[in-house]
Amino acid sequence: MLQDAQGHAVSGATANAVALYNQAIHAATIGHGDAMGALDAAIAAAPDFAMPRIAKGWLFALSRDPMLAPRAQSAVRDAAARPTNDRERSHLAALQKAATGARLAAIGLLDRHLMAWPRDILAHQMALLFDLSQGRVRWMRDRTARALPQFPRAVPGHAALQSFHAFGLEENGDYARAEDVSRDVADAEPHSWFAHHTVSHVMEMMGRAEDGIGWMASREAYWATREHPNQDHIWWHKALYHLDLGQYDEAVAIYDGPFLASEKKLAMSLTHSSALLWRLDTLGVDVAARWQALLPRWEGHADGRWLVFADLHAIMAELRSGHEALAETRLAAMRATAASDDEAAETYREVGVPLAEGLTAFHRGDYAQAVDWLLPARFELWRIGGSAAQRDVFDWTLAEAAGRAELRDVAVSLAHERLALKPHSAVNRRFLAAGRG
Repeated sequence: MLQDAQGHAVSGATANAVALYNQAIHAATIGHGDAMGALDAAIAAAPDFAMPRIAKGWLFALSRDPMLAPRAQSAVRDAAARPTNDRERSHLAALQKAATGARLAAIGLLDRHLMAWPRDILAHQMALLFDLSQGRVRWMRDRTARALPQFPRAVPGHAALQSFHAFGLEENGDYARAEDVSRDVADAEPHSWFAHHTVSHVMEMMGRAEDGIGWMASREAYWATREHPNQDHIWWHKALYHLDLGQYDEAVAIYDGPFLASEKKLAMSLTHSSALLWRLDTLGVDVAARWQALLPRWEGHADGRWLVFADLHAIMAELRSGHEALAETRLAAMRATAASDDEAAETYREVGVPLAEGLTAFHRGDYAQAVDWLLPARFELWRIGGSAAQRDVFDWTLAEAAGRAELRDVAVSLAHERLALKPHSAVNRRFLAAGRG
């Protein structure tokens, strides 16, 4: 039987189709190239080849966007109608859960799957990023760590697995090792989006803004190309560096230029737009017209039940564009999810709705009320998913609200927390000055 690049038997394939499939998985797992195009070509070459259909389903599900959920579910049905082996059926069982929003169940099935097939690089990527969406960062590190001894360096995908492990190290605060591993991967696989991304995170979390800008500039030819579908996220990181340096005009120029040029009409890409504009807004930068332009791009990409992280960023755009009625409708949908038996109900109830209430109070100028909502919610903030850098917008808002409310003890305490991690940040020094009055 034919095998993929990692040595797994595949069903319904031809040699040409397997080559196209391997090309697609390489593109997806390093974040460079047209994975979807190669998967479509593999299906055209071998219509009964199940794995390209499964991989497409995973990529649609990974978007965490309600507009693509039906396409993920369609891929499940298409793959289930093809011949499959044990590994492929294991993939399908996890994908079926993910495609209907049962992400925790999907992760559990992927975790067991990867004990049986530790070289399944597609499954590793899906487990890593779904864990990220649930804030379960320990497993991002540990699941890849247990697989690396079983994944020889000579096997295609080894560099991708190292890059996944490095991101897990970074999200668990092991910045030095994360940077070392990522730089090694970048040397071996220069187009690795994940390696570049992890170093960007390390420098953000350590407050090394100037180093971060230098790192990006030195490797821009590798990541800022049309072949990198997630380059918008790297531009977003670069804009954050400029904010920390007090260079607001430079951050706006990135937003207006390369960021918007590479923004995808998907929920997770749109969250970067909302988060950057929200930060700029709190700093006093006039971004009103940009909020108006962003709002229609959000239509249909967050629905109050599919992903709390996306809903919170959609509500930012609704509030700041002056469409409070839309924000109220969204908050009502979030409350309904919170009261349901959906897998995400508890997170919506205990974290999502309080954060949305806090953002709404902040927008309305009721800063003390915003603090009352945001301060308790921060202890469970990890549950909404996203990286520590992405979630910081809520702690940022809390610090800003405390200063505006003249809650001196809260504002000064929060500013010192932030300065302990990033002592050179102009933004954090601004929070301290506001807290002291």
